Amino acid sequence: MPDHHRIIDVTLDEHSFVRRNPDVDHERRVAVFDLLQENRFAPTCGAEGPFRVRIGAREGRLVLEVRSEDDREIDTVVLALTPFRRVIREYFQICESYYDAIKTASPSRIEAIDMGRKGLHDEGAELLRRHLAAKVDVDEATSRRLFTLLCVLHFRG
Repeated sequence: MPDHHRIIDVTLDEHSFVRRNPDVDHERRVAVFDLLQENRFAPTCGAEGPFRVRIGAREGRLVLEVRSEDDREIDTVVLALTPFRRVIREYFQICESYYDAIKTASPSRIEAIDMGRKGLHDEGAELLRRHLAAKVDVDEATSRRLFTLLCVLHFRG
């Protein structure tokens, strides 16, 4: 992917982020690592990167602060979190079931829960991609990783 359509640094607003448990924290670290390895992030305003992105939640909204490689402000993308609340809530519930199941459940039960977990994650990632489309073009893998990061934010209010 050309550097002018890439994220090279991503941070989570520490005031928005909450470390729920070691499993969620691990998912956050993996999502950040994977996102930085491969992504497509092209603001529709025509700005070229590479980009630094800070992700946070403020007043019931997802906030993506997009900055240049040399840290100049490019854009701030703000999305209402309301459309994501159901899928995030259900995703966390199934993740808890999955983490509990891997300790004691049969392989077939774990696989069934994991399929449901992946389905909800795909649903959330596609919803995020659609809502971002007016401001930022992202590919499927990037929207999946951004959705993971959205899931680990602490929603105030």
